[in-house]
Amino acid sequence: MGFFDKLKEGLKKTKDSFVAKVNTLVNSFTKIDEDFFEELEETLILSDIGAVTAENICTRLRAEVKRTGTTETNAVKGLLKGIVADMLRGDNSLMLDTKPSAVLVIGVNGAGKTTTIGKLAANLKRGGKKVLVAAADTFRAAAIDQLNVWTDRAGVDIVKHAEGSDPAAVVFDACTAAKARGTDVLIIDTAGRLHNKKNLMDELRKISGIVSKQLPGCSLETLLVLDATTGQNAVNQARLFKEVCDITGIVLTKLDGTAKGGIILPIKDELGIPVKLVGVGEKIDDLQDFIPEDYAEILFSEDDKADKDSDDTDEENE
Repeated sequence: MGFFDKLKEGLKKTKDSFVAKVNTLVNSFTKIDEDFFEELEETLILSDIGAVTAENICTRLRAEVKRTGTTETNAVKGLLKGIVADMLRGDNSLMLDTKPSAVLVIGVNGAGKTTTIGKLAANLKRGGKKVLVAAADTFRAAAIDQLNVWTDRAGVDIVKHAEGSDPAAVVFDACTAAKARGTDVLIIDTAGRLHNKKNLMDELRKISGIVSKQLPGCSLETLLVLDATTGQNAVNQARLFKEVCDITGIVLTKLDGTAKGGIILPIKDELGIPVKLVGVGEKIDDLQDFIPEDYAEILFSEDDKADKDSDDTDEENE
């Protein structure tokens, strides 16, 4: 199964829920008027897109309707597809252009942080990168053991200390090892607990400072892992973490198990944080790059059109 097909399958619940509501709305109106826009905005809010982003989408849709002279409601899905793709564009690729580069992975326990690290390590290794993982979540019981299982699956090395050790010491040793071993990408796990903001900020600042000092000039990605099934709560988590650190991207996990995949939109629209990776399954190769155009295509296109584009993409990849 190709990447497009996996994303399509992962978004099935979101598509079935969201598009069904949009289709019902489109079929209930014969013209685009203010009543139509009010109903659309409510539909978007009920699809976990949130009030602010729903209003922004409708504002842009009004402008597109005026610009194109569209009067038929059945043309709305095509316009929405373009608006959604445009809203989600910007810095969606991982910036790993130095040797070594570093990826700091943050997020609450249960969001899928450990599995994300294992899958990301496997992806990078398949791409020809030499990967090292730092087990700096030293507080949660069994966190190190779980990460060790995933690094074994991915076939990459791990730097770890005993449970309860100083996370900063783990990161220091991992940076030293990364330089000595000619590592391309160092992935750093962090404690996944929401303690008070000051402690969280101090800890993340300390770890980032060690990376900057030990690997001067390296590209540093700070990825926040969010569970798509938690809906608007994931947006609130992103807002909280953004207050304490410079997040460069979102990893949205468990997209295949929820109808709440629309939360990708408010994360980017309201917080300005791009989604860079999405999890669409439990297998080690089920983490993939997020492509805004594919997301919009799958949500708003008829199934036969999406299938055709998928076939075209697979042929191009071959």
